[in-house]
Amino acid sequence: MAFNIRAFAENSARVRFDDVNYDAFVEQPLSSDALRTLRYMSDVESHTICYLRDLLVTPSHKDPEITAFLTHWAYEEFWHGEALDKVLRMHGIPADYGHIRNVRLAQGPRDRISPINQAVMANVIGEDFVAVHMSWGAINEWSAHSAYARMVEREDHPELAKLLRRVQAQESRHLAFYASQAKERLARSVRAQKLTRWAMRNFWGPVGSTIEPRHETSFVLDYLLGGPKGGVHVERIDAKMDELPGMANLHLVRNAFGRFGVGPGATSAPRIRLHALPDQVRLVGSRVQLEAGHAAGRAGQAAEAARQRAGAAAGSARQRAGQAADTARQAAGQAAEVARGAAEARDELPAGATG
Repeated sequence: MAFNIRAFAENSARVRFDDVNYDAFVEQPLSSDALRTLRYMSDVESHTICYLRDLLVTPSHKDPEITAFLTHWAYEEFWHGEALDKVLRMHGIPADYGHIRNVRLAQGPRDRISPINQAVMANVIGEDFVAVHMSWGAINEWSAHSAYARMVEREDHPELAKLLRRVQAQESRHLAFYASQAKERLARSVRAQKLTRWAMRNFWGPVGSTIEPRHETSFVLDYLLGGPKGGVHVERIDAKMDELPGMANLHLVRNAFGRFGVGPGATSAPRIRLHALPDQVRLVGSRVQLEAGHAAGRAGQAAEAARQRAGAAAGSARQRAGQAADTARQAAGQAAEVARGAAEARDELPAGATG
């Protein structure tokens, strides 16, 4: 059945969390592993608008059904981040726009270049690039859906489960759109199949891995989708990708997780697991790391402001020096003109008159 974009747009809404009993998180706090993972999830949800920026410079923006979907997708993902941030704040973890700003600033020059690269590459490829976009979105949404399911299983917290199942329900609609679009576009173009297969095999990585430190991605993947129970989800996502035309036997998730040292395809050495420590120690450590990150962000902002002020001062000084030099040049010109006039006057005097 084709995805009904009109119905999706008319029923799009912020995820409901006004009836969640957030005081329950004070009475029954989440483990520090769960909080660390929720921080990662919130960062990803809040970064959606940046992903959207990169997509709108590609041929995807020409399709009104896709742009209708993306408009509501970004809106719903924003509220997912807000809902998760409120859980974090109940545990004393800073979760506000200042943190989101720091995550974006941490991306550095790569973030500024990304939309340029996307625009050039995607518009050279043309319409078939949309199949890559839709397939990429499908595997990301399947991954997010499984991640929320595993978080519910691991924490066994009634209020967290209530919230995350609502987020999951919206993610289900998102993945339905991406999957239906990917299947349709891949089915009608062998070129799109070859292009998508090549792009997914060479460039796709776990959700959030492009914006979070590698060790954080490894931790979250292991916490949510490591071990036998997580492995079931990994196999299920790869099987879903197999169903898309031309995408069979890629084993994308298994291989990508392996590059982060997680699952049967692991290629890196075992890591020291923070959750081998007592919960109290880990929670304090997580909060110290978070506070250090915020402090570093504030220091970076202060340094940038100082550089801007110094640059402005230097610019003003250069301007004043330039004005002074112009004035000096004008005065010198005037003096030279006077001197030439005096010389000409002397030449016109009778011989001996200058004595």
